[in-house]
Amino acid sequence: MRKTTQSLLIVVAFLFTTVIMAQSNLKGKILETGTNMPLPGANVVEKGTTNGTSTDFEGNFMLETESNSGQLVISYVGYETLTISFNGNADLGSITLTSDNSLEEIVITAGGVIDLAEDRKTPVAVSTIKSNEIREKAANWDLPELLKSTPSVQNIKAGGFGDGAMYLRGFDQTNTAFLLNGQPINGMEDGKMYWSNWSGVLDVANAVQVQRGLGASKLAISSVGGTVNVVTKTIDNKKGGFIQQMVANDNYTKTTAYYSTGVNEKGWSFAAMLGHWQGDGYVNYTDGQGQTYFLSVGYKPSDSHVLNFLVTGAPQWHAAAGSGSIGDFLENGRRYNSWNFSGVNSPNTLHGGNNVYPGGRNIYHKPVANLSWDWTINDKSSLSTVLYGSMGRGSFAQARTSGDEVTYARGSNNNHNWYGLVSNYNNQLSENFNLNLGADMRFYNGIHFRDVREFITVSSVSASSGYSGSYELTEAGGINPWSVFFNPNTDHGQRFGYDYEEQINYAGIFGQLEYANDAFSAFFQGALSTQSHVRTEFLNVSQLGQSEESEKVNNPGYNMKVGAAYEIAENHKLFANAGYYSRQPFHDVLFRNNRGSNELLKPEVENEKITGLEAGYQLGGYGFSANLNVYHTTWDNRTLLSDNGQQDAAYVGFQTQGVKQVHMGIELEVFTRPFDNLRLNGFLSLGDWKFVGNASQRSFNQDGNEIGTAVEVEIDGFNVGGAAQVTGGINADYMILPRFSVDGAWNWYNDMYSTGSLTQPTIAMPSYDTFDAGISYKMLLGTDSRQSLQLRFNLNNVFDEVYLESVDGNLAASSDSSQNYKGVNINNTGRFGYGRTWNFSLRYNF
Repeated sequence: MRKTTQSLLIVVAFLFTTVIMAQSNLKGKILETGTNMPLPGANVVEKGTTNGTSTDFEGNFMLETESNSGQLVISYVGYETLTISFNGNADLGSITLTSDNSLEEIVITAGGVIDLAEDRKTPVAVSTIKSNEIREKAANWDLPELLKSTPSVQNIKAGGFGDGAMYLRGFDQTNTAFLLNGQPINGMEDGKMYWSNWSGVLDVANAVQVQRGLGASKLAISSVGGTVNVVTKTIDNKKGGFIQQMVANDNYTKTTAYYSTGVNEKGWSFAAMLGHWQGDGYVNYTDGQGQTYFLSVGYKPSDSHVLNFLVTGAPQWHAAAGSGSIGDFLENGRRYNSWNFSGVNSPNTLHGGNNVYPGGRNIYHKPVANLSWDWTINDKSSLSTVLYGSMGRGSFAQARTSGDEVTYARGSNNNHNWYGLVSNYNNQLSENFNLNLGADMRFYNGIHFRDVREFITVSSVSASSGYSGSYELTEAGGINPWSVFFNPNTDHGQRFGYDYEEQINYAGIFGQLEYANDAFSAFFQGALSTQSHVRTEFLNVSQLGQSEESEKVNNPGYNMKVGAAYEIAENHKLFANAGYYSRQPFHDVLFRNNRGSNELLKPEVENEKITGLEAGYQLGGYGFSANLNVYHTTWDNRTLLSDNGQQDAAYVGFQTQGVKQVHMGIELEVFTRPFDNLRLNGFLSLGDWKFVGNASQRSFNQDGNEIGTAVEVEIDGFNVGGAAQVTGGINADYMILPRFSVDGAWNWYNDMYSTGSLTQPTIAMPSYDTFDAGISYKMLLGTDSRQSLQLRFNLNNVFDEVYLESVDGNLAASSDSSQNYKGVNINNTGRFGYGRTWNFSLRYNF
């Protein structure tokens, strides 16, 4: 009996010891790589089980595992997931996670072409919006609104979907270079950006970087305000994706799905996204809808070569919002649409007459494709090349009437075919010297004409070419962006009003040499380019179907940049850069500003002259960092075109040459983390932007012949309008509980001036401020740390601030106070900003 009892005790002791030995008590601390700041709410899970915990506000965790050895999967939103092994009871100490929002962690193809600021040792004035912030705050915004909390940036919404604009250091977006994975995307003819064509770009963006002023770009481009780089998803190392549903004010809804296969054993990767959105619009009668598609195919045949093919597009249509006087908005409210006509021009105009499209419908589809090749030649040299192309097809459709009857929808079409190549060779010549050489080539064909988009109460329309007689229009091009793209109107006999094409070819070479040691760096950069212009007329010729070409214009250009930086102590760096651009004029200023003519304005427009000077101080440290920049930009010999609005023999065009602007200012950015669960950042921009000296203005008739003699235009001392010269903001992010946070952003705009006639002083606008807020919560699902459910709610303009966003006019304040709004004459054309808006999204990550 005693032996039996002893045996049972031994068995029980063995089983108890086995259970004890099969369990482990683990503890550790999760920190952010580099800053060693604790990460509260990080997820710690025993791999293959549902056993897990979260870190506290100090980043500490304790976990009792179900086995003696195994692996822990550690994850935190916005950071790379880390898997570590354990064996028995252990204090795992400090474990660091690297932000997957840092640009160094993004898989970037054609990295030598994209020109991110991190690629160069000598700094520039730069702000970077990373993937986590884009995911949470972009929502249904266009790109400019995402950037509004960075120094010297102002966003103007302008009424309808995608009709907004952006100013950078007081320069409009036609003079800011926008790049998509290294591919230039500003319009070749006039530099313009239409955000309705890029409504899905933020859905696939890994990062957006704003380089103010001279920037780090080596391309043969001459941006005045700066450069905005959009880096999209290309090759994802990890398998996974998401499905997201968003709803917002004014019946807005958006559905998006994305999936990536990750990189397989043979080096292939595939990623795709599809999205659909639609809504009524904040402004009355500005409905819209569109789709977004994205496909990326990556292939890495060896360690030396990486190939990636990408295609993305955002076909859309949206109804436009007309401009109106400030008095009209005061009488009818901020949602007022001056194109909500009654009577003859009733909004019952397009597609069934359902009272939806009052003034017109913008229809566009602009797919963009590029093929990139990264070749690591050896451990010191590499070559990055991007071959790209885009085919834009679209129209602005407006109803036309005869008496009291709406007859048809007229389309003003702006199509293009654009192909280009950008290549960059990088060589680490020595420990201290790095050399970049490259080429930038673009071939652009712009196609512009008017036609019938939709017959409403008639079956044909009579037209006249001006020189070749009358003919009949019997075909309609349609008002759907997909059909417009696949069935463009190529029949010159079905066009009227104007019908011309433009061929713009551009070729540039660039180079950069940089020296860097432990404390000092310096660079020199230069580019040479040539640009040719030809305009072909199809309509106003002797016989329909024939064409006439203009004279060919060739414009050479160049730019130079030089800079240096010195680290005066650890985390303290000073830098200074200077640059000079001789920039070719835009195509549109070379010809008479009246459609249907090949007449060059002679003498030909000379290159613009741009001089940039900037200096900065960068401070980095534990829980606190700051950037201070000063700049001085001179934009000289600028040419502006305008006309009297006539399209007949009474037409007078004005060409104003020798316009000079000087923009100077100071920018401060501060980033702090007062507590482990609080991030508090702020910025302040102080600008002084003015016209300097006077300009010379010439007048032309409809045949392009000069009328009279040039006159002096007195503009010296006028303020540059369009954007606030003084801006500031504070934004904060507070983690209430692990994976549950709130954030807010306050933005302030002051010293604003109107746009309008160049010959009259701009007028001062009232300052304003807005406050946006958001709430985020992430719920972990299942045993896979990547599975989660994210909820996000944004409330914009929380206090429903009423403010004048833009004014186009020069009418001084009236002596009758009832005719003024906060000191601005209400007979000026203007637009009020949006009131309170909201959006809510639910996102499943897998």
